[in-house]
Amino acid sequence: MSATTHSDMLSEIKEVNLSYLLLAQRLLREDRAAGMFRMGISERLADVLASLSLAQTVRLAASNQVLCRFRFDDHAILTSLADKGKSAAAAQTHSAILMASQPTEQLD
Repeated sequence: MSATTHSDMLSEIKEVNLSYLLLAQRLLREDRAAGMFRMGISERLADVLASLSLAQTVRLAASNQVLCRFRFDDHAILTSLADKGKSAAAAQTHSAILMASQPTEQLD
């Protein structure tokens, strides 16, 4: 991988991280319970995310690791979302039910 490609990839990771963190904070501010559910996070993690200052958020986003992760570890969830035979509303409802049964992310 060339240095430019590697640098571009790190810049894109940082951009995704910042977008994710800002979205998470907005979701938590607007409706904490719904935000926690949609992100699949615990109350403790929600507290940390919501309390970050802008400087802390930017610093955290600058990580070279992707901070968010897909919640589609379960084949049934991914299949439900990708099923072209279902209407979008039915697929979203089915996947929401499946994701609701997954444990939330915890801080150790």
